Amino acid sequence: MTQRLKETSPGSPGTGATGTGATGREAPPAPAALAAKVRTLAPSMTRSMQRVAEAVAGDPAGCAALTVTGLAELTGTSEATVVRTARVLGYPGYRDLRLALAGLAAQQQSGRAPSVTADIAVDDPIAEVVAKLARDEQQTLADTAAALDTAQLGAAVAALAAARRIDVYGIGASGLVAQDLVQKLLRIGLIAHAHSDPHLAVTNAVQLHAKDVAIAITHSGSTGDVIEPLRTAFEHGATTVAVTGRPDGPVTQYADHVLTTSTARESELRPAAMSSRTSQLLVVDCLFVGVAQQTYETAAPALAASYEALAHRHHPRGGPKR
Repeated sequence: MTQRLKETSPGSPGTGATGTGATGREAPPAPAALAAKVRTLAPSMTRSMQRVAEAVAGDPAGCAALTVTGLAELTGTSEATVVRTARVLGYPGYRDLRLALAGLAAQQQSGRAPSVTADIAVDDPIAEVVAKLARDEQQTLADTAAALDTAQLGAAVAALAAARRIDVYGIGASGLVAQDLVQKLLRIGLIAHAHSDPHLAVTNAVQLHAKDVAIAITHSGSTGDVIEPLRTAFEHGATTVAVTGRPDGPVTQYADHVLTTSTARESELRPAAMSSRTSQLLVVDCLFVGVAQQTYETAAPALAASYEALAHRHHPRGGPKR
């Protein structure tokens, strides 16, 4: 077994590469999205930061009236912790968080219909729901494309194109994305497997080596059932890739290449498991198209053969072929 230590550099993905509000690349989340943001990010926070996050989500009006010192005293933390929490939630500083809290408090006091997502009210007509969701999907794709590191993407594509074997790990909604990537790779003649069973994933990861590639898909970056097989593959010398919404998450410790997905626009009825899939699928398509380009001489005939093999299933038996 080959033991490896992942090297990091100033350009490695981290909290400054996420495109969050702390870097100024992305607008702070809307006030109505604050509670969802807290639910999503609280598990990865320190306990003191969790106290601050829970306080602002639980009593936006009361916290909006407090200075940074007052909120620190209320939560038994420090001013530095309050500012760090604001930044993790996507705000450049406490002043921006305080403004969002005031906006949220005003919305709650207006008597407006409750929201089922960050911007969809329970009484919105279905046509408006369709329009809002379509805009949200478009923004998710735009955010992911803007934050995607093309150098990391290119390196991952090169590794996949040259791989003897490819294993992809994903649980739940991310498991569906893993299956999508694998079926694409299979159709251009590559040997690929999707694993949603963590035990099977680890036992297969043990068989990987330097000519293989392992990909972990996890929005949170902290799913143990995905991290364990990626770590095993990493330790056995395989090239490893993480597709995650948290480039500072634990999964990246065992990833040679990190591909970041959008983490914004989560809500109670449209949580990370749903909203993240759109951005994950974009990354998967980028990987597939990149690999197909690099292996075109073999990929094109393989794809044509797969279409031919399935052609009879796309028209009634005995009917005309179209």
